[in-house]
Amino acid sequence: MTQSAPQKTILRALAGEVQAIPPVWMMRQAGRYLPEYRATRSQAGDFLSLCYNPELAAEVTLQPIRRYGFDAAILFADILLISQALGLKLWFAEGEGPRMHTVTDAAQVAALRPVADIHETLSPIYETVRLLSRALPRETTLIGFAGAPWTVATYMVAGRGTKDQAPAHDFIARDRAGFAALIDTLSDATVEYLSAQIEAGAEVVKLFDSWAGSLKGADFDDFALKPTARIIAALKARHPDTPIIAFPREAGERYIGFAKATGADCVALDNSVSADWAAQHVQPDGCVQGNLASSHMVTGGDALVTETRRIVKAFSKGPHIFNLGHGITPDADPDNVQRMIDAIRT
Repeated sequence: MTQSAPQKTILRALAGEVQAIPPVWMMRQAGRYLPEYRATRSQAGDFLSLCYNPELAAEVTLQPIRRYGFDAAILFADILLISQALGLKLWFAEGEGPRMHTVTDAAQVAALRPVADIHETLSPIYETVRLLSRALPRETTLIGFAGAPWTVATYMVAGRGTKDQAPAHDFIARDRAGFAALIDTLSDATVEYLSAQIEAGAEVVKLFDSWAGSLKGADFDDFALKPTARIIAALKARHPDTPIIAFPREAGERYIGFAKATGADCVALDNSVSADWAAQHVQPDGCVQGNLASSHMVTGGDALVTETRRIVKAFSKGPHIFNLGHGITPDADPDNVQRMIDAIRT
């Protein structure tokens, strides 16, 4: 009888196990800092075409696994595809980022495509997941993801990324119930989207709330915490064994208790909070992920090694997945990624 392989390291961390060497992956690990990514994107023609081409999207997802041997691969896609699936025109302006038609009042929220119809647009993403589940090394965890409702809504209201998410905040001030309806629609769509990714082979899913830090007080509760809890509860009802990572970026003090309040198996941390603080206040509730500043991937040197080892030590008494505090930037040096990995594993 063949002995089964040990459980994957990231799944062990998400189950609460403390490991001497934390597993590691990196947000945006498939991206423009890698020459092989740039070559594949050129082959696809444009960013959205790459997202919707399962073979090429799987290829760029696999590239950093081949190069670095990360403990997880994260599906290559974009958080705004769900907006397109709900009926908004979406395009990417070269050098400027996403652009889309806007949703600025309750009538436009009500006119969005029914949630039940989103899979027609998103089916290529599920095929990418299926390809990856077959192609990844057996020790590598496959992570699916979606943008959290608040963050996706900020783009839908503004039609683009904004520095302070002011258009979404203005919508809340004008018509809180109308904005809440948009959050509800996005929450329901996100449950369907992530559930389909899990059914296709994702072993873990992550909610990216990149702009959570701009929400304060009751707005944070209503538009970041409660939607996350709603999505996690619905996913756990369908897929009770699938771990879920939540990333309420720049939540600050609101990181405390976030896992318990939402049911998340792990809270990802940005680098605006220190690892020592998070180890004391957040990690007692379970696994944490993070939180090296992505600037170290550009500057490298001894500071990169020292800070990497400091973070590993700070989180060494609880379950931890090593990651950056946000995505790696296009100007990063690929050699610095290997230096980070070596510092963690040696």
